[in-house]
Amino acid sequence: MRPILHGDVSDAARVLLAAPSEGRERLCRLMIAEADAAMIHVNRTGMLHPAWGNGSLTSAARKRRLAPRSGCEGVDYCQCMETVLDCLIEHEVARH
Repeated sequence: MRPILHGDVSDAARVLLAAPSEGRERLCRLMIAEADAAMIHVNRTGMLHPAWGNGSLTSAARKRRLAPRSGCEGVDYCQCMETVLDCLIEHEVARH
């Protein structure tokens, strides 16, 4: 996966916000896995992955429905941001 930027976390959280709450963690892990697979594809072929793009979390997220942009005023949005950050930490720990 490409280095994580704030926009990656925000876009992934917007996807989770648009999804049913009971499947959000699983969906987040799936997007991270897709970003990883896309990065491997890009490194091997020099071309974007046809489904998941350039290996960024944003690219994997933007293949799905995103909730509208908003500030951090909503509890649900903040919980989705927390889920994304927790999953990214879990992913990083598992890699090392």
